[in-house]
Amino acid sequence: MRVVGIGMGPQHVTPEAAAALRASAYVVAAVKREDDPLLAVRREVAAAHGLPVVEVRDPERDRDDPADYGAAVREWHAARAAAWGAEIAAREGDPAFLVWGDPALYDSTIRVVSGLGLPVEVVAGVSAPQLLAARHGIVLHEVGAPVHVTTERRLSADVEAGQRNLVVMLTSGAPLAGLDDWSIWWGANLGAPSERLAAGRVGDLDPAALREEVRAEAGWVMDLFLLRAPGPVR
Repeated sequence: MRVVGIGMGPQHVTPEAAAALRASAYVVAAVKREDDPLLAVRREVAAAHGLPVVEVRDPERDRDDPADYGAAVREWHAARAAAWGAEIAAREGDPAFLVWGDPALYDSTIRVVSGLGLPVEVVAGVSAPQLLAARHGIVLHEVGAPVHVTTERRLSADVEAGQRNLVVMLTSGAPLAGLDDWSIWWGANLGAPSERLAAGRVGDLDPAALREEVRAEAGWVMDLFLLRAPGPVR
């Protein structure tokens, strides 16, 4: 089976990804809701390479900040593996999974399919942090300095631990308390028609409100941002 990074859609499908899709028999796609707008993009990519799409209802996941987050994610992964495995077992040919951005960065597909007992080929894709930097015309790190990639859930702990230059993913619109003087480069639905960008001082922007504006306009939202502490990042 092939796990193929597709960036944010057809315009980001690399020649390597296209070759992997041509070698596949069908695409397996998780369906989260009936009007899932990202499913339409997966169908478009699959159709461009002559592949049928096998739609699988995505198992429910506990997103209400469970006491044991790791256990909740592992349970969801196991349910996904069972659902995907059943569909694959019923068909001939090699399946492909289309992953937003890059499969190696905050995506569960590789972990899920690795337990299905078939060889796995992974094709890299254009990641969201890459697109964010390109859209804003910036470098993600200062000269010779690191960039810390994290999640909104871990942001407060990471800042408290001394991180000063962070790419924040898996966001939900939580307030950036205590970071008013930090700089932010924010982006939502990168590469899509509903793409939106904003940059400046955290205290002068409202990323949560911007996020909801994009959701209201597009019907969905995936956003991320770069945060940088005031002064030189060391």
